[in-house]
Amino acid sequence: MKAAVFDEFRGSIDIRSVEDPAPPSGGVVIRVEANGVCRSDWHGWMGHDRSISLPHVPGHEMAGTVAAVDTGVTRFAVGDRVTVPFVLGCGTCPQCLSGNQHVCDHQYQPGFSGWGAFAEYVALPYAEENLVALPEGMEFSTAAGLGCRFATAFRAVVDQGEVDEDSTVAVWGCGGVGLSAIMIASALGATVVAVDIDDEALALATACGADFTVKAEPDGGQSDVALTVRELSGGGVDVSIDALGSTATAVSSIRSLRTRGRHIQVGLMIGDDAKPVIPMWRLHASEIELYGSHGMQAWRYPAMLDMVADGRLSPDALVTRTVNLHDGVAHLTDMASFPGTGFVVVDNFDT
Repeated sequence: MKAAVFDEFRGSIDIRSVEDPAPPSGGVVIRVEANGVCRSDWHGWMGHDRSISLPHVPGHEMAGTVAAVDTGVTRFAVGDRVTVPFVLGCGTCPQCLSGNQHVCDHQYQPGFSGWGAFAEYVALPYAEENLVALPEGMEFSTAAGLGCRFATAFRAVVDQGEVDEDSTVAVWGCGGVGLSAIMIASALGATVVAVDIDDEALALATACGADFTVKAEPDGGQSDVALTVRELSGGGVDVSIDALGSTATAVSSIRSLRTRGRHIQVGLMIGDDAKPVIPMWRLHASEIELYGSHGMQAWRYPAMLDMVADGRLSPDALVTRTVNLHDGVAHLTDMASFPGTGFVVVDNFDT
């Protein structure tokens, strides 16, 4: 099969012919029909996750058809159209048994724990617990974005944020996960404030349902932006989501909250931002709550897919470009500069 492989962190990613995978115990092989290009893939290539073994194939936002199954798999068969969360739970650890497969003690992450979906085929373990059947008529390119950015945003807004029609929500960073959060919060009837440094991203945020947009400066001024968000929301938002992952956006998110508001960290905090100095006095004085959001369990997908089916959510609108494997690699390696808006999806593996 063709796959995009890198042999060293920050090195070249080459499209080469490699051996087709076989289904692991309790697992399947998926023929990849579409794979989203996510900033998490860039983090992996940069070496920010040193658990990755080299050589490596990235890619964790996939949709496709089942190509082979292990004898222990009974719920899925060859030819089934499926997607999968980016965290695959083992099904037997305490986290999985409590329904929290997305933070499994023995989790497998395609594109990190093992080879991912920048390839024609990908092998996945724990198939019974984690494969999600796709609705008839859903395009593979739309489904590919569900596994990481859209599903993560759904859990952040619905499960962690408990957002409803009476909520005010701020979203810091209007990349793929931020735009997803805006769309989901708006669909639930919340009043949404979107913050970004890019006019094109803010325009797309408005199209996704943001009621207000605030342009931030790329070199600072976040405290002033937090004040603006507070003013627009009548004294502070109920829920604020850092969808970017930086000290500046996390701190501003906390500062934009009302008393007893809830901050949700979605964007990865790495490097110099791994240990941010946060305004702890606000947590104490205003009883601010801090939450993380890390993917979403496979069993929660039906709630999300029901909102897609009835038209309240349109994840297809976030797919702004489809590319071949070669151009998908180029986009991945360029993600330090946050190129473009929305989701870029690889749907052509011929080149």
